[in-house]
Amino acid sequence: MTSGFPSPDDQRPRRALARRGILVGGAALALFGGARWFNVGAEVSDDALSVQDAHAAATSGAITLIDIRRPDEWARTGVGAGAVPLDMRREDFVAALREVAGTRPIALICARGVRSRGLSKRLTAAGFTNIIDVPEGMLGSGAGPGWIAAGLPVVRP
Repeated sequence: MTSGFPSPDDQRPRRALARRGILVGGAALALFGGARWFNVGAEVSDDALSVQDAHAAATSGAITLIDIRRPDEWARTGVGAGAVPLDMRREDFVAALREVAGTRPIALICARGVRSRGLSKRLTAAGFTNIIDVPEGMLGSGAGPGWIAAGLPVVRP
């Protein structure tokens, strides 16, 4: 008669359960990570701009639009027309940002709005005023289709 539990010599059921646990846990992690990566919960709020509004404001000179992505990302997709490419990883990022923006409000754009949202919060906490997020980003998010899918112009850096 068997007890229904695997014997110490039989590892098959434990391995199967372990694989299922890894698969289920991995799927949950992928869903959460994917949701964060694609910024599915993003929205255009009072302190944010749609890509169309960001483009119009940047080209009119009402704001300074800063593309905070990496140079390899700029090379792949181009930079939104009217935006200034400024890699957020630069050691002198804050000084360069102040120099480029002057006294105009600053709007930040990245790929999907994750980095721009975080950097907006950090810059505001550091004393910057008039920091605006563009949550759609270049590639789209929960806030909208993004700069490229919206058909807005891009330039190659």
